[in-house]
Amino acid sequence: MMAGDTAADAVTRRRMTVRELAIWRSLLDTTAELRRILGAQLQQESGLSPADYQVLLALYEADGRRLRSSELAASIDWERSRLSHHLGRMQRRGLISRDECITDSRGAEVSLTQVGAGMFQGATAPHMRAIKKQFADALTPEQFEALADVLQALQHHLRAESTLARAKGGSS
Repeated sequence: MMAGDTAADAVTRRRMTVRELAIWRSLLDTTAELRRILGAQLQQESGLSPADYQVLLALYEADGRRLRSSELAASIDWERSRLSHHLGRMQRRGLISRDECITDSRGAEVSLTQVGAGMFQGATAPHMRAIKKQFADALTPEQFEALADVLQALQHHLRAESTLARAKGGSS
């Protein structure tokens, strides 16, 4: 270690081990495969894409089942242009409606239609069964607890990094 360095600085600077890199790749590959399988099953059983479901879920959980488009984009972490194009496709299918925002003429509000709510509700139980089969049934209670610990540690680390970046004037 150099003068003034902490043990954490030394850990941060060291290279990833071959094992760490293999575990990282396994995480990426496994989550991509899980998303692929669940997305295909969702599409087949309900006619909804994972993106449709994500939008409908956010609207279903929102007060009045409506959100400003900027709030919707932020809540599902999408670029506004991506959301706008996707909402156009969903609107043509009758899943959502877009209306001028009453409080701000520059904004639009997105709301869940009866058709969209019905499709979302019809998709939810089969989707939850698929998640249970493909994810939950693969793990023991002990593995779930270990996974919860890992995820909590990662979330804590990422929040700390985000806070540090904001304090230094970076973006989060």
